[in-house]
Amino acid sequence: MKRRNLLTAAALGTLSLSLGVTLTQSAQAADVPGVAFVYLGNPGDAGWTYAHDQGSKEVEAKFGSKIKVTRVENVPESADSERVFRDLANKGNKIIIGSSFGYQDFELKVAKDFPDTVFLHATGYKKAPNFGTYDVRMYQGAYLAGVAAGYVTKTNTLGFVASVPIPEVIRNINAYTLGARSVNPKVHTKVIWINSWFDPGKEKQAAETLIGQGADVLLQNTDSSATLATASEKHVHAFGWDSDMKKFGPDAHLGSVVGNWGVYYTAVVQQVLDGKWKNDPVWWGIPQKAVSLDDLNTSAIPANALKDVAAKRDQIASGKWDVFAGPIKDQTGNVTVPAGKTLGDPELQRLNWYVEGVDGDLPK
Repeated sequence: MKRRNLLTAAALGTLSLSLGVTLTQSAQAADVPGVAFVYLGNPGDAGWTYAHDQGSKEVEAKFGSKIKVTRVENVPESADSERVFRDLANKGNKIIIGSSFGYQDFELKVAKDFPDTVFLHATGYKKAPNFGTYDVRMYQGAYLAGVAAGYVTKTNTLGFVASVPIPEVIRNINAYTLGARSVNPKVHTKVIWINSWFDPGKEKQAAETLIGQGADVLLQNTDSSATLATASEKHVHAFGWDSDMKKFGPDAHLGSVVGNWGVYYTAVVQQVLDGKWKNDPVWWGIPQKAVSLDDLNTSAIPANALKDVAAKRDQIASGKWDVFAGPIKDQTGNVTVPAGKTLGDPELQRLNWYVEGVDGDLPK
């Protein structure tokens, strides 16, 4: 459930709105269906907004002149976003996409006033006839990262730089730990919460603290490359998140957990153009190639670990095995998912407990 907090200044040469956001392409001509993307931050060269922007570029490449793409950057998760969604709807866009969790209520409010426009919202849970939600199962990639980390760690201590304590982030922490302990039961994961999606200073400080506590393989659920860069400075390992972050710490980089949003965006635009779109929630993952663990460091990850990662990826892709298949214990040792059972999507979307192997308590 996302939301990125990158309120940077609009670039020169773009159209500035009264909110201080940026419109990077003009509204569509009346006879060409418009597809509008609303971003919390600036795409930059890595992270959440960058990954969504790459998805929007896949849409442009696939449909070409059949559509007109508009992007609005630096839109805060506040009532200000309602004005942006309303403006885009008034301009006749056929599809409007809010790519951050905090937009949900504001986007839904506008959707009710424009029943002929399709509104799509990332990582949300609400629904209306012309309002649908979508997400990717990043926890599947986090599990694979954990498998690799379980082999690479020398201290049996992993670190996780966490953003805000919501089920999405808890899923990723748990999946990372489950993956690691599946190949190395001695592993424990230490977590530091920074209560922000994007704060390079806090991310760096959290990474340094985790390394000081003995963590030698880090994962994050935050947007900047600070965790990987810090791992590189301290000569430990880390993974990129949301997009491939290798260039920010090549020696430290073990791989990147990537959300391939273009898989969904191209599919949903085609559905709308064909008149076949439905407002059912969409949650895709490795089977749909919407999530991947990319650019694995074959120099740092042992060959047998690479084989195990590939085997687990294949199991997930087949749909015959699930990351949260039991038996799973919570951190007190109680079996919370019995053998033969699997956490369903409703349970995953309410997850509020740590698995065995995660140290510390969840923030209240």
